[in-house]
Amino acid sequence: MNSIGTKIKEIRLKKGLSQEELAEKSQMSLRTIQRIENNENEPRGKTMQLICESLGANIEELLDYDKKEDLQFLMFFHLSVLCGIAIPTGNIILPLVLWLTKKDKIQGLQKMGAKLLNFQILWTCLSFLLPVLYLIAGSQGLFDFMGEQVSSILNLKFAFYINLFFGSINYIAAVILAIANRNGKQITYPSIIPMIQ
Repeated sequence: MNSIGTKIKEIRLKKGLSQEELAEKSQMSLRTIQRIENNENEPRGKTMQLICESLGANIEELLDYDKKEDLQFLMFFHLSVLCGIAIPTGNIILPLVLWLTKKDKIQGLQKMGAKLLNFQILWTCLSFLLPVLYLIAGSQGLFDFMGEQVSSILNLKFAFYINLFFGSINYIAAVILAIANRNGKQITYPSIIPMIQ
C-alpha cells in the first residue's frame, strides 16, 4: 500500500513538475517537499492544502490513498440497513457500528456512511411519525364522516400500511444501492439533512 508522499510524487511527476517547482508553487522549502515524498514526514493541515492546490489535486483523493478499496464491504454496509426489518432502529445501529469501525480504512466509506446514516435517521423518524400523525388526525375526528367504528379500524390499518410502505421503499433502495456498489459504482443516499459528517 502506497503512502501519501508516494501519491504526491506520482501526481507531481504526471504534472511534469520538479521538486523545486512544487516547492516554489506551494511556498514551502525544497527540503520539506523531499521529506514528504520520501515519507519521512506526513503532510497535515495547511501543508496538505498548499500541496493539493499547487498540484490541482483533491485533498480527499490523497487522504483516501492509504485506504483500501473494498466493494464487498460497501455492499454489505448498504445491506446492513435490512437489520431494521428484525430490530427497530437496526437500520441505524448496525450501519453506525460498521461505519465507526471502518470509516478510516475503506475508500469512500467516510462520506458514504455519513450520507447513509443521515438518510436512515430521517427516514426512520418519518416512517414512525407519519402513521402517528395519521392516527392523531383520526382521533381528532378528521375521518368521522365514515362512521366511528369504520373510522377507527381504517385508521389503524392505514397507519400500518403507511409504515409498511415506507419500510419497503427503504429496504428496496438499500438492496439496489448494495448491488450498484458491488458493481463498482459508488452511489449512495442523497444528503438531505447533514446531521452526521
